[in-house]
Order: sequence, then structure tokens, then C-alpha cells
Amino acid sequence: MNTDIENLFKDKVIGHPAGLFVLFFTEMWERFSYYGMRALLVMFFTASLLDGGWGWPREHAFAIFGTYTSLVYLSTLLGGYMADKKIGYRWAVVIGALLMTLGHACMALETSFFIYLGLALLVFGSGFFKPNMTSIISEMYEGKEEKKDGAYTIFYMGVNAGAFLGILLCGYLGEKVGWSWGFGVAGIFMFFGLLQFWFAQGIFGKIGLKPENQIEELEEVAENTSDKLNPFTRTQLAIILIAAILGLSWILNDPVSKISEGEYNLFDFNLFGIAGTNIVILTALILFIVLLVIRIPKYSKITRDRMLAVVFFAFITIFFWAIFEQAPGSLTIFARDYTQRVLTGDTALTFKIVNSLMTIIPLGIITWVLWLLFKKTFSRFALSNIILSLSFVIIWAIAIWMLYSEFVKDIAEVPASWFGVLNSLFIITFAPLFSKWWESKYNPNANMKYAIGMILLGIGMACVAIGASDIPVGAKTASVSMIWLILVYFFHTMGELCVSPVALSYVSKLVPGRMIAMMFGIWYLAVAIGMKLAGVFGESSEAIAQSEGLSYFFWLLTGIAVGLGLLSALLYPVIKKLMHGVR
Repeated sequence: MNTDIENLFKDKVIGHPAGLFVLFFTEMWERFSYYGMRALLVMFFTASLLDGGWGWPREHAFAIFGTYTSLVYLSTLLGGYMADKKIGYRWAVVIGALLMTLGHACMALETSFFIYLGLALLVFGSGFFKPNMTSIISEMYEGKEEKKDGAYTIFYMGVNAGAFLGILLCGYLGEKVGWSWGFGVAGIFMFFGLLQFWFAQGIFGKIGLKPENQIEELEEVAENTSDKLNPFTRTQLAIILIAAILGLSWILNDPVSKISEGEYNLFDFNLFGIAGTNIVILTALILFIVLLVIRIPKYSKITRDRMLAVVFFAFITIFFWAIFEQAPGSLTIFARDYTQRVLTGDTALTFKIVNSLMTIIPLGIITWVLWLLFKKTFSRFALSNIILSLSFVIIWAIAIWMLYSEFVKDIAEVPASWFGVLNSLFIITFAPLFSKWWESKYNPNANMKYAIGMILLGIGMACVAIGASDIPVGAKTASVSMIWLILVYFFHTMGELCVSPVALSYVSKLVPGRMIAMMFGIWYLAVAIGMKLAGVFGESSEAIAQSEGLSYFFWLLTGIAVGLGLLSALLYPVIKKLMHGVR
């Protein structure tokens, strides 16, 4: 019996250990900072110099944004390895939070050097932080499997609460007051999250500390699962190393070469008339496929088949995120430049009331949870509680000031970043309904969940394509109704609820326990590729808008999403067979 786990379950908040809510608020502030900054990044780069931005072409902003978000997910491989093998989950969280705090502080200075340094610190900070919060939860609930689903649901609400508040408040400050304010506030609350975690970590006992040397049990696991080990050979490790170097080089070189307009290149060579950058990424992709072809056939039939199913889902996942992540990129630009966001009369008043309720109700619920945590932990972790309460006092002050500032105006100008909050709002609202669906007899299989998710993604893009249909080819501004963007975020969120929460669950079910780390690595690689592809899609939107019109770009994304959704549905018999009974 793990006494640390038993002690954790003595002090409960809403039926769960108080320690879960320490993680809840730490994660909430991290998501606040990440999504708050992310909502501003592309707008900051593309805003005119008179508006305090850098005046970049949109293509350059999309290129660096795609690289940044891609590296955030790739860095989780490093952070996860360091936590598992060297420093433990808790130290990884602390290091990650500190790096992100410094990253936001650098970005608030707004000079070229500090913006790039800030992005680099945020990448490594996210890598240390992101994978290890959930690892602590997994360790906390060891032997309490029946409570895990509820724990992750609560934690997921913290994720979305942070994203909601970050986009809402940092977005408002960045657009209305100044970019430095948006970037800086994101860093301040990341620092609050770090402090409250640091001073409350005693609640976890030894959970999440530096791992101790353990006896290797892989041979026993392989014997018990009637599966054979397939260790990486030197040749395979060399292929991984070469593919990783080439892939990273391309991801880093892409924005550098575009922003400098070809003056600077990390890689600059040609072969058989093919551009050097294309050679680099194509070679990396081919090497990765070769590695899969070499390794997968060496496993037992069931393991091999299930790995092929994971590869299929990973392929669909790449395009899901490539389209979904247009939200902080091309969709935010669409909101800023092509959407009618100035409201008057009764419409303005209605928006102000809705926006106030959207702000105050979630804040009130989270503050109530905070009060419940205080009652259980204040006597032992007073300093952590005081820091957390101070952060909420500041949040309430910013929120009330924001709402008051808008109410005294005759009109309402909706910030372009505001639409991003709809995703988190819809998730918080509809996640319980989807959870009930998955638990019912009508629970669809994995293929159908992906098919439904991709088709809903396509419907969302079709909405904005219809809304953009009257925008002339090459137009830089327009006044499209807000309803089309609201529909986009509604359908995209429904699609996300079909794909995102269940994706890693299927990976854990389909592969043996000893291979989960490797397959999660492949999964995060797929997400990283999707993030970079989102930037590539965003870049292409500019050329397509100039030649065919912006609506045509969104119809293309609609076709990709719906096509992959139908493919997933049609391949159901094949994938079902490959999954060997796993649902």
C-alpha cells in the first residue's frame, strides 16, 4: 500500500484529493499564460508599426507560429525523458514553469532579441511542464482506477478554464491596451502558478520525486504478454537521429529563410533541381517511414496490427490539428480583418451582457472551488493559498475593469481574439454530454469517432467558407457577420470532443505497456507535424486569397476534413480487424 496515496485521499475536495486541485490551479495558470500569449502572437507580428506591431506579412507570421507550436509538442519528448529518467515529475513542472515565466517576461519587452528568446524559453518550458502534470495525476491515482476518469475530467476543466480566461483577458489587454500588457500578464500568472505549486508540493509526499533505480522488467513483461522484444539496433537509432536532425533543421530554417527573404538559411543546397529545404523534409519523412517498415513487421501479429491502427489514427490526427489550429492563425486574421466586430444599439448591449455572464459565472465557479481547497489545505499550506488567493484578486480586478470599460461605451467592439474563448466555453458546456454518449450503448467505435470529428471539422470550415463567399478576390478587409465564426468554433469544438480526449486513450489500449512511451512519442510527433502544417496552410491562404479568393481556401480545408472523415468511416472493417477487439 502506498501511504502517500492513502494520505492524499484523506483530505477531499468534491470527492477527490486536495492535491488534485493544486494541480488543477497550476495547470490553469499555465494554460492561461500559453493560450493568452498564443492568441496575440500572429496579430502582434502582423499589426502595423503604428499599432505597435512588427508589420510583418501574414505569411511570415504563420511560418514562425507553425514552427513555435510544432516545437512545443516536440519538446515534450525531451521533458518527458528528463522527468522519467533524471529529475522526476515535480522538478520538471517547476523547471518548466520557471522557463515559461522567463519566456513571457522576455516577450513583454517586445524587442527582436527578447521576442525570439522568449519563444525559445516557452518551447522548452512547455516541454518540461506539459507531459508531467498528467504523469503526477496518474501516479496519484495508482490503485484508484475507478476515480481516474473523474480526476482527468476535473483536470481537463482546469485546462479549459485557463485557456478561456487567458484568451479573454490577455487578448483584451493586448489588443486594447498594448501588446506588452498581454504578454506580461500571461507571465505574471504563470509565476503565480509556479509559486502556489512550489509551496504546496508537500501535499504529494514522495509522489513525483526523482525516480529511483528500478529492476528492469521488460523481459518478464514480454514473456507474460507472449510478445517478443524488439530493441532498437544501432542502424535504427542512426536513422532516428538523422531524421530528427533533418526534421528539426527544416522546422527551424523555414521561418528563418522566409522572414529574411532568403538572405539567411540554416540549410541551403539543391539536388536534381529540387529546392534544398524540400529535400531536407522529404528525406526526414522517408527515413521515418522506412523505420516503421523495418520495425513493425518484427512484432507479433496482434501487436503489429494494433500498431498499424495507431499509425492510421496518427495520420488522421495530423490533418485534424492542421485544420483545427487555424483558430489562432488564419481564423484570427479573418476575425480581425474580415469580420464586422463593431456593434451598436441593442446588439451591443446584448453582447456586453453575454460577455459579462461568460466572464463572471466561470470565475465565480472557480473561486468557489478555490474556497473549498482553502478549507482543506490552508492550515498546512497557508503561503500557497495566500499566493493563489492574491492571483484571483488580481484576476477579478482585471475582469471587472474590462467589463466596466466596455459598458460605459455606446458601442461594443469585439476583440478579434475573443472568438477563441468560444472553444473553451463550448468544451466546458458540452464535454459532460459527450462523456455520457461515450458511456452509453450508442458509443461509436474509434473509426466513427474520428469520422464524425473530421466531418464536423469540415462543416465548421464550410461555415466560414460560406461567410467569406462575397469577399472579392485579393481583398484585405471585409465586414462578414460574426455568426459564421461563432458557428466555426461550435462545430470545431464538437469535432475536438470526438477526437482529442479519446486519442491518447486508444494509444494506451492498443499497444503493450512497455511500448506506451514510444508510441506516445510517435503520437506527439504526429501532433507536432499537424501544428507545423497548420502554419503551412495559413501561409498558403494568402496566395490562394490573391488568386482564387479567401472562400476557396476554406473550401479546400473543408474538402480535406470531410474526405478524411469519409475515409475513416469506409476503413472501419479494416481498422476493426487490426484492433483485435479493442474498442
